[in-house]
Amino acid sequence: MKLPTVGLALALCAAPAAAQDTPARPPAAPAFPSVKVGITLFTDYTITQRPKVIDADDNVVTLSAFQVTRSYINVTGNLSRRVAFRLTPDITRETGTGSSLTGSYTFRLKYAYVQWNLDDIMTAGSYARLGMQDTPWISFTDNIYRYRFQGSLLPDREGYLSSADIGASFRYVFPGDRGDVHAGLYNGETFARPEVNDQKGFMVRGTVRPVPGHAALRGLRVSGFYDRDAYVKDADRKRAIFGVTYEHRRGNAGFEYLAARDQNASTRRTPVEARGWSWWTTPRLGRGWEGLLRADSLTPDRAAADQNKRRVIAGLAYWFPLQANLQTALLLALEDVRYQRFVPARADERRIAVHALINF
Repeated sequence: MKLPTVGLALALCAAPAAAQDTPARPPAAPAFPSVKVGITLFTDYTITQRPKVIDADDNVVTLSAFQVTRSYINVTGNLSRRVAFRLTPDITRETGTGSSLTGSYTFRLKYAYVQWNLDDIMTAGSYARLGMQDTPWISFTDNIYRYRFQGSLLPDREGYLSSADIGASFRYVFPGDRGDVHAGLYNGETFARPEVNDQKGFMVRGTVRPVPGHAALRGLRVSGFYDRDAYVKDADRKRAIFGVTYEHRRGNAGFEYLAARDQNASTRRTPVEARGWSWWTTPRLGRGWEGLLRADSLTPDRAAADQNKRRVIAGLAYWFPLQANLQTALLLALEDVRYQRFVPARADERRIAVHALINF
């Protein structure tokens, strides 16, 4: 009679241990498809001190305007773990003439692509894309600069590159966080215009992080970019950029040098070569406050080397303390643009503006 009693006691003692050995329930697999909707909004109030404008009653006045310079609806998602997409309508003002929509805000596409995530067969962050998408240089530098809501950087602002185009691209991330390469074949007509001939633009950006393991120098990256395109056959449209960027908890900084060559159909025997550079820094002052200092210089035609366009931007920004995937900022900025020895002469520009950013 004692053996069953002992057996029962042993069974009761063993029960908790058996319960502890039960494997934990695996985490639920992510549900597909998944879709997220966000917005990107740039708006400002700008006073243009120079040049003056003449109103409808022939008065010389200082132009001032409330503006919406960007309003994106960002629809992003994943069809599966390996397939993602982005669809971004851009609501922009129609500035053409001869249309009933002139002056109105109209709907157009800015991004529309499918992306194949290659994390399973390559390094994390590698992908292939097809459709209307980022070009390799602009999105890379904008993510470090962060002040596109005041105005884009030199290659984009002066019309030498576009932030988006239609094509196919591939990005590979080097192991050990040592950089990446992003290359693609694009129409070359930007996202705003359709393809008009058989010429395609090949763009490639390569970036290296020289010392990824160093605490202070990890944010240093050196990059090169090349764009080989043509307006028509044997009429070159080339761009080359060398850039250095640095990211730190106390601020970011960057420098880029641009070389461009344009040989369109009307000037096939006399290509126009441009050179330009830009540097900027965004020191963090603490408690959400940040400064902005930037200088651009552009010689649009080396044959007229004395012609020069210079831009200086100085500003003070406040970034609201929101979650990491939300960005809200206000920026007070002064922008001064000088045109030296242009023929025909161009009026200098000066603007004071309050800019606002919302992005999520």
